[in-house]
Amino acid sequence: MLRAVILIAVACFFCRWATGKWPWDFLRPTPTRSQAIFRARKLLGVEAGAGRDEIIAAHRRLVTLVHPDKGGTTAAMQEANAARDLLLAELPGAPLPTSDDDGLR
Repeated sequence: MLRAVILIAVACFFCRWATGKWPWDFLRPTPTRSQAIFRARKLLGVEAGAGRDEIIAAHRRLVTLVHPDKGGTTAAMQEANAARDLLLAELPGAPLPTSDDDGLR
């Protein structure tokens, strides 16, 4: 019995090393765009009808907390930027933001 548990644990760690995912991650369904938008709104703390200015302001508030220069991580910063870009892309008639667009207009 102990041998089986150890073998399963080793197989799990090998799967994580080889693919970057745990074996049970393959059982989850892939997220849809609506789920990604929901997570982005939740991360930035904005409502469904938020406009461009509100999204930019929420992004700035979040960035002041998660920026690597302020003790945050690069991954958190990338997630904040991705959430901003996704929500701005969902606005009707809004142009896609560029990497140098920081909302200072």
